[in-house]
Amino acid sequence: MELNNAVAVVTGANRGLGRRIAEQLLERGAKVYAGARRPETVDLPGAVPLRLDITDPESVRAAAAAAPDATLLVNNAGISTHTPLMSGGIDRIRLEMDTHFYGTLQVTRAFAPVIEGNGGGSILNVLSVLSWVHPAGYGAYSAGKAAAWSLTNSVREELEPRGIQVSALHVGYMDTDMADYVDPSRKTDPAAVAAQVLEALEKGTPEVLADELTRQVKQGLGVVTG
Repeated sequence: MELNNAVAVVTGANRGLGRRIAEQLLERGAKVYAGARRPETVDLPGAVPLRLDITDPESVRAAAAAAPDATLLVNNAGISTHTPLMSGGIDRIRLEMDTHFYGTLQVTRAFAPVIEGNGGGSILNVLSVLSWVHPAGYGAYSAGKAAAWSLTNSVREELEPRGIQVSALHVGYMDTDMADYVDPSRKTDPAAVAAQVLEALEKGTPEVLADELTRQVKQGLGVVTG
């Protein structure tokens, strides 16, 4: 899609990758609704702060009504509770699923008719290399992202006839608040990831593998050893 003059809604746009994507969209001439649970934390000049809690259906409905000209949705908002599935609290596991799966789904369902009504456009879901690799300490996060990957593939097929391209971003650790405990040498610059994402959206690429680790893991899917 053409990003110049696009109208984007970016969830979780007040920090991290979401902020970088929103910033670069503005630089390319797009109008940007910067979604955040606390819109007063959005400090991007030129962006339109948008109150949006993706786990709250009423908040999602209100956000879709407040952005009636949207042609691009970036489902970026997420959390990581570092919760294992066997010993972790069910409430924390449920929060991961409510955010990564149900939250992504209900935002997509709310904005798809808006995008279709504006002549079509694109949706990008921010996923993870942990959609495919499931370490025990990240059990809840991995399950949520795996479910979101499945969601992305199904919704892509469902929305294509309605003129909406659905893409996925898979990436490992990025240099953001969520990964502040990780060795910097293992992290990718979120600005570089955002640039890859926007290039892929312009080309209509269905899947973005943003770093070498993610590319290696994807290449190994389905390989049987032993």
